[in-house]
Amino acid sequence: MSPLNIKTGSTSHSAYDLRDPNAPVIETHTLAVVVDNESGVLARVIGLFSGRGYNIESLTVAEVDHASHQSRITVVTTGTPQVIEQIKKQLARMVPVHEVHDLTVEGPAVQRELALFKVAGKGEARIEALRLAEIFRANVVDSTLESFVFEMTGTPEKIDAFADLMRPLGLREIARTGVAALSRGA
Repeated sequence: MSPLNIKTGSTSHSAYDLRDPNAPVIETHTLAVVVDNESGVLARVIGLFSGRGYNIESLTVAEVDHASHQSRITVVTTGTPQVIEQIKKQLARMVPVHEVHDLTVEGPAVQRELALFKVAGKGEARIEALRLAEIFRANVVDSTLESFVFEMTGTPEKIDAFADLMRPLGLREIARTGVAALSRGA
């Protein structure tokens, strides 16, 4: 027991937890937006975010239906629940937008990201980088006497964890595609 008769770890309230309990909760949401595949649409959608000061953490775009000329924009963004609702409503009102889905609230979803890592090192660091790559199921796509380029797909958290482990071993560059996501089930 401490001098204040509080058992260590017995409460979630801490004198060191200085967050304002009344502060709005910031959430991360993955939005899938189906739009017309024509010039200027991406700029208009992104303009909605930048014009209102909303942050985009990840952005991917690709044509998904060649016959109907439609593309899918996957955006990972953060904000309060009210801000996220406002973003969805403003996106839905845009003319080239056909569908807006919030994959975070609509149910389970699969999210993946592709990343390339350039790791330079010699000796034991090189061997350890190969060991970690095997654990994380990263593929070696290029190799020289001084460096490797690893390719990995996975959740953003997995990519971040691999990058953190590679930094002390000689991580030089990272290229990431951004999140691609689909809802699970029918």
